[in-house]
Amino acid sequence: MKSKASSRPRVAVFKFASCAGCQLSLLDAEEHLLAVAGAVDIVYFPEATSIMKDGPYDIALVEGSVTTHEDAERIHRIRRQSKLLITIGACAVSGGIQALRNWADVGEMTRAVYPTPGHISALKMSTPIGYHVPVDFELKGCPINKAQLLEVVCAALAGRKPTIPTYSVCLECKRRGNVCLMVAAGDPCLGPVTQAGCGAICPAFGRGCYGCFGPMESPNVTSMVAGLRARGQPTGAIVRLLHGFNAWAWPFRSGGDEAARQGAAGADEGTAGAGPAGGGTP
Repeated sequence: MKSKASSRPRVAVFKFASCAGCQLSLLDAEEHLLAVAGAVDIVYFPEATSIMKDGPYDIALVEGSVTTHEDAERIHRIRRQSKLLITIGACAVSGGIQALRNWADVGEMTRAVYPTPGHISALKMSTPIGYHVPVDFELKGCPINKAQLLEVVCAALAGRKPTIPTYSVCLECKRRGNVCLMVAAGDPCLGPVTQAGCGAICPAFGRGCYGCFGPMESPNVTSMVAGLRARGQPTGAIVRLLHGFNAWAWPFRSGGDEAARQGAAGADEGTAGAGPAGGGTP
């Protein structure tokens, strides 16, 4: 006869290259987490417990990007052991802030930072989990929204599709009654092309959206870049805005690269090629 624990879905939480902020979002769910924990058997979660059991797993939550050869091998092992694999956070979904190295010479950076660079073994690029294995659901954010994470886990347990918004931050701004910073002040803001989830925190305090939740479902980044140029933003500022927390997400990546090419072609003299590592395509 199976024990009560063994009959519950087995959940594992894994960390790759990241700051662990998304795992902390799960722990910050507090009383809600206790309810979820009662419905599952958390068998692997080094951030929270010393109990680490081998697969198979019913649900694997994966934070962080792939940056080493060991990472690339490990994610394949996890995928083989997991019925559902859910990536959580900007690093796992789109490479994270560390994907800025994809526009640079990793060897040169390593030599500049470490006294014995020969001890460092890293891939040339930081890439999302989905570049290496099939992913069943991607939960965006830097960090993720803990209510959205609980919704994803509960949906997985119930065998239904998660109810996660795919509209832009602009709608959250309207709901909060925020004055549009781009219209009223001409400030740079990625709200029109960024997926909702943060509650429009930055615009509510007078700062333009940084794109922490990555591209919305159908972002018009080309129009966004044109609007930023029309408001006097130089190439370097546009590239840095798009090549941020979700730098390797295709809409932001391609939009930033195109802005850099336009700058190099003379769209705004004096700022050509500015941005991370010149803003060029790797």
